[in-house]
Amino acid sequence: MGLYRIILVDDEEEVRKGIIKKINWEELGFEVVGDAENGQDALEKIEQLEPEVIMTDIRMPYMDGLELTAKIRQKYPSMKVLIFSGYDDFEYAQQAIKLNVTEYILKPVNVEELTEILTRVRGNLDQEIEQRRNLDLLRDSYLKSLPILRELFLNELISGNSKDGEDTKKRLREYEIDLLGARKWVTAVVGIELEAGPLAHHQELIPISVRRLIEDNLKPYCRAAVFATSEGLALIAAIDDDKTQTALIDQLGDICKECRRILEVTITIGIGHSSQSLEALGASYQSAVDALGYKAIVGTGSTIYINDMEPVSRGKLQLDAKEEAELIAAIKFGGKEKIREMAHQITARMEDAKVHVRQQQIYMMAVINALMRLIQQYDLNASEVLQVPEKYQEIPDAMQNREEFEEWLIRTACRISEMMGLERDNTAKRMILDAKQYIQENYQNPDLSVEMVCRQLHLSPAYFSTMFKKETGQTYVGYLTELRLDKAVELLNTTDDKTYIIAQKVGYQEQNYFSYVFKKRFGVSPTRFRQAQ
Repeated sequence: MGLYRIILVDDEEEVRKGIIKKINWEELGFEVVGDAENGQDALEKIEQLEPEVIMTDIRMPYMDGLELTAKIRQKYPSMKVLIFSGYDDFEYAQQAIKLNVTEYILKPVNVEELTEILTRVRGNLDQEIEQRRNLDLLRDSYLKSLPILRELFLNELISGNSKDGEDTKKRLREYEIDLLGARKWVTAVVGIELEAGPLAHHQELIPISVRRLIEDNLKPYCRAAVFATSEGLALIAAIDDDKTQTALIDQLGDICKECRRILEVTITIGIGHSSQSLEALGASYQSAVDALGYKAIVGTGSTIYINDMEPVSRGKLQLDAKEEAELIAAIKFGGKEKIREMAHQITARMEDAKVHVRQQQIYMMAVINALMRLIQQYDLNASEVLQVPEKYQEIPDAMQNREEFEEWLIRTACRISEMMGLERDNTAKRMILDAKQYIQENYQNPDLSVEMVCRQLHLSPAYFSTMFKKETGQTYVGYLTELRLDKAVELLNTTDDKTYIIAQKVGYQEQNYFSYVFKKRFGVSPTRFRQAQ
């Protein structure tokens, strides 16, 4: 097993450097990948460096160790947290226990004691991985999987064939599936990349190990059912009144990282639209399958939320015929070769069918209608796509000939695919512009957060953060801080307001933290900056 990544958090630089120098980290199985002087800095570094362990002091300015731990538990529930405290206070220890802190260590701590603690933490991490990799446990888990009736029922539920609400409730109770009574439900589909790793020679056990990891990690957060489908693994999560869909997406993102860390298996999770009833889960599941299809565009190893990929305000394209659904999937995800293959498959059916030419033309028109619905869904320019006036009777002359229709279909489908790609890029740029405008209009709000911006834009925080960094070269926090400090400089130069008033006007509740952030960027305090002008 490789070295476990660790970050040290303490407001005293001498303490951090002293701990780093005194410990033989590599010998203990660790690598110090970063350090931070307060909780705010730590959160940014945790997102970038993805450590397994955090060591933090309990008393720090701006965000103490307990508050940092609470935020870590919310977003990275599997991370180990070691808290140092100079206070032998039951209340602190009690809060730490509630936050599931791995170790609560009273200061002063010597090298021997810290070495012993780190050895214990390393042992726990090794044991977790070994348990996940233990083939005997995996086989035992496989033998104890839920009964086949439970799997069949859950597949029926996501297929949309379960219409009787009372029967659904009865069978959920009968099969002991804890999903009833939620505020709403969300489905997800898990794509597993079969690759080299500790389970490479036991491919049949990989879905079982992934399934068990998902169940274990979701259990503390929400009620969920994980099961096998023709698409792979799927899950239905019940979102209760005290839970949010955003937090569920964060949990699933952490599960993707855990699979990569523990099992050395890459998984991608497609997340569908939420459903207000169990009987309507079919549409939610289909949108999750569509979301997973976008991995060809956005990559593997993380969550893909359908709202991030497709317009929220427009209706979802639903096609019953299998070949039409496959054609649309090829246009969305497959590239030119897949489009050519599907076009040939569609037109080959016309050759195989011994029917009147009028029936062949009706079949061609059904294909054209499918493309038109896709054009409408993505608000593409029909004239530009079809390269003819927008009149059905002029689309195309090739409808008289199967070979010409196939070539027309390939050209048109490829144009739609290219324009959809451009539309996605433009949508991302528009999203960033909308986000910047919203931030500029609300930067004075001290509670302005990624979650608030994402609720406004109907996006998931993970996707928004990735796209914001890609489009602007800055993190959301970095952009917001820069904007607030630029506004602060403007107020320092143009008003006689006290610095605590300016701090409040630009979104900082604490004057001390405002001064700390200001000095970190400009090298002087706000007061001295004003005096120098």
